[in-house]
Amino acid sequence: MVILLGKPEMMRLNLSTLPSKEIMPGYHGKLVHTENMSIAFWEVTEGAVVPEHSHMNEQLMQVLEGIFEFTVDGETRTYHPGDLVVIAPHKKHSGKALTPCKLMDVFSPTREEYK
Repeated sequence: MVILLGKPEMMRLNLSTLPSKEIMPGYHGKLVHTENMSIAFWEVTEGAVVPEHSHMNEQLMQVLEGIFEFTVDGETRTYHPGDLVVIAPHKKHSGKALTPCKLMDVFSPTREEYK
């Protein structure tokens, strides 16, 4: 996990050097936190589930690799590499990796519970 404090003009990071943290079973994330956002790069095992939940953060999820089933406000769709999903604050959502996946999540404001 990397936490940037203050207002750096530029910070160079390399994903290969960031430690991975298992946030929930099957979801291994490399996390970067700035003053106003969090970015999570996930490696997800096939069949791993994110239970339905909501949070105060706006979220953008992108599928980088694999096939991911995602439900927002009761509507379920299947997403493939390149697909993006925008989740408004406080919207209930859940997901399941139908294959091994790589996902990227961006949260604003910072996702404090992931620090």
